[in-house]
Formats: sequence, C-alpha cells, structure tokens
Amino acid sequence: MSSPNTTVSTVGPPSRRNTELAMLVFAVLIPVLAYANVGLAREEELPAGMLGYGLGLGALAGVTHLVVRRWAPYADPLLLPIATLLNGLGLVLIWRLDQEPTITTDRLGGALADDQLIFSAGGVVLCLAVLIFLKDHRILQRYTYISMVVALILLALPIFVGTEINGARIWVRLPGLGSVQPAEFAKLIIAVFFAGYLMVKRDALALASRRVMGLYLPRGRDLGPILVIWAVSLLILIFETDLGTSLLFFGVFVVMLYVATERTSWIVFGLLLSASGAVFVASTNAHVGTRVDNWLDPLATQDGNVTESAQVMYAFGSGGLFGSGLGQGFSRLIGGIGAKSDYILATVGEELGLAGIMAVLLLYALLIERGMRTALAARDPFGKLLAVGLTGIFAIQVFVVAGGVTGLIPLTGMTMPFLAQGGSSVIANWALIALLLRISDTARRPAPAPAPSPDAEMTQVVRA
Repeated sequence: MSSPNTTVSTVGPPSRRNTELAMLVFAVLIPVLAYANVGLAREEELPAGMLGYGLGLGALAGVTHLVVRRWAPYADPLLLPIATLLNGLGLVLIWRLDQEPTITTDRLGGALADDQLIFSAGGVVLCLAVLIFLKDHRILQRYTYISMVVALILLALPIFVGTEINGARIWVRLPGLGSVQPAEFAKLIIAVFFAGYLMVKRDALALASRRVMGLYLPRGRDLGPILVIWAVSLLILIFETDLGTSLLFFGVFVVMLYVATERTSWIVFGLLLSASGAVFVASTNAHVGTRVDNWLDPLATQDGNVTESAQVMYAFGSGGLFGSGLGQGFSRLIGGIGAKSDYILATVGEELGLAGIMAVLLLYALLIERGMRTALAARDPFGKLLAVGLTGIFAIQVFVVAGGVTGLIPLTGMTMPFLAQGGSSVIANWALIALLLRISDTARRPAPAPAPSPDAEMTQVVRA
C-alpha cells in the first residue's frame, strides 16, 4: 500500500452563502412583520401595501444575494443581511411617521416612504454595480490623488451652488432629482485617498523626534498632513455649518493615521485639534452655538415652546423598557422633517423601548465588528486601511448621530445610516457595504493551487 506525500491543500474556507441566504430571510421577514404591526396598531387591519413592500424588499435582497454568490462568493455572510434589515426597518419607521398629518404636510415634503424605497433600490443597484465591475479593490489605489481632488470638489460644492436648509448649507439641488448631499459620497472617496496616502507615507509618519510624558511626539514636518485636514474640516464647518461632516472627515483621518502608524500621539493631537476647532466655531457661529446651548440646557424654552431636544428626551423617557408599540407613540410632537431624519432614533426609543433601541445599536455594532474583522483578514495593506477607513466612517457616523439624539454630544444634523430618511445617505451607505463585501471576498478567498513541479514528482517517496 502506498500513499503520496501531500504538502499543499487547496481546500479553502466555506463560502457561507447559504448562511447569508438564511439570514436574509429573517432580514426581510422582520420588517414585514413590523409593517403589519404598524397597520394593526393604527387601523386595526393589515396595511394594503404590506404584500408589495415585502415582495419588493425580498426581490432586492434576493438579487443582491445572487450577485454576491456569483461575483463575491467568499464575502462576509453577515454584512448584507444586517444592511438589509436596517434598511427595511428604516422604511417601516418612515412609513409609520408618514401616517402623522402634522409632520407629513406639503411644506415638509409630504409622504417620504415611497421616495426612500426608490432611493434604497438605487443604492442596491449601485452596490451591485460595484460588485460586478470592481473585480479587485486594489485597483482603487491607482486613483489615490484623483480621489483627493474629487472628494474636495464634492465637499466644497455646497459652498458655491448649495442650498441652505435648517441653517446648514450642505445640499445641492439637481433638476429632477431634488436635493443631493455631496458629502455623503465624498466620505467614501476620501477614505480611498487616505488609504492610498497612508500606505505610502506611514513609515515617515510613524517616526518620532522625542518622547514627552509617555507620548511619542511626531516631527514638526510630519504634523503637516493632520494640520491640513484639520483646516479643511474647520473650513467646512465655517462655510457650510456642517458639524457632522467636519467631525466625520477629521475623525476618520485620525483613526486611519493611528492604525497605520500605531502612534498614540496622533490620537491625542487629533482630539486636541478637534476640541479647539469645535470650541472656536461654536463661539463664532450662531447656528452651531444654538445646538451647543440646546445640548447644555435641553429643557430651556424657545419662543415659549420646549425645544426638539426636550421632546426627544420625553420620547425616550415614555418608551420605558419595551416601548409603547409601533405606531402608538407621539413622535409627531418632535415636529418637522427632523422626526424622520435627525430624530428617527427617538421613535425607536419611544415605540420599541430600551430593548428595541439596544437591539438596533447591536446591529450597528455587529456590522462594525464584521468590518473590522474584514480589515484584519485583508492580505494587503491598502485593503486593511481601506476597510478600517470605511468601517470607521460608519462607526463615527453612528456614534455622532446616536450621541446627539441621546444628549451625549451636541446634535450634528447627520442621518442614521440606513435608518433615517435621506436619499444620498442610503445610496452612499450601500456603496460602502459593497466595498466591504469586495474586500472581504478577496481576504477570505482561498489561495490558488500551486502549479505541479516535475522535480517533486520524480523525488516523491513511495512506501510499501
């Protein structure tokens, strides 16, 4: 009896596509049941559009799964189901708020659930396009400095042709498409630039000239990049009054800089610069100052009425442990378009309670964890940095929005990813998920089998 000496195995990890499909079934069923719950609570009957909503969400999820199975078979199996579930719950919450006449007037844009569903479909189409046409994420590295130019143009565009809404100048009106928020797309493009730039410059940025109080202080000339990014984010905040984008833009750079160099000093400098910039703008800009004042004293009255921040606190307080039930809260008291965008997390807290809001935050945390796992598994430094950047963008945005709504930090005006109303946001976040799927597919894909060696076959030992 003989057996050859085998030293190389081509068996790779399972693709986990069946696991993804099973999770997608739950990701579609849960929003459909939530949709039915709202209808039963308000009208005591199943809503007429429930079947169409369920079929539409299921079709989007099914097509995306088939594309992932064909073009990214080794991608992370949880990214797509979590994104689908959050997007589906967001559509249900927006439709539920559409039932409130006081916040669904023509002045406020009317019912927005149908538009959000169209934007979600557009985001899924963009996700599919990225998966099909972007065969390897490393191709993006070729466009490092082009990405920087494009991102800066998108960030500066609202300054010149933007429209001011609710005190912030962050929207650009496109004929036939309504308002678009260029910063939502700029955040993805700037992550590509940061990843490409830091991959080349990380050794120089990691050098330290001296150690002070246990921290390695970088050389003076290496402070240039972080000072430039700080100045750009400060200009965005001054001219566009966009606190959220400024924090996101600067924060993701500091996170990626720390990951690339492993120098704690960059985090310290980043926190000091961001704090000083925020204090300066809050003391000189009336809109930002008002938001800080509302954060410091949310129960203060304005023109004889309580602030929206106070209404959000009342909503969280009345929700209790398990909430009042979907469709049975009083989110209409928050008023304005903010109930469907900035403050939609308050509806979750009131109608689903502490248990519901913790479940939603855990979904976000799990998606962030899978993004970081993708970064750890990536085999190339550009892929690692890009995955960290994309995940950092998502994590910072969730923290900034949730922190602003719950009163941990001043409100920034950003949208909760997938959950809140906003076409630009949902489209950009589906593109972010597509990039993470592509990176995770490359990271988990088994290595190709080595070519057979004639010399090895000739010297193979055969034992009787």
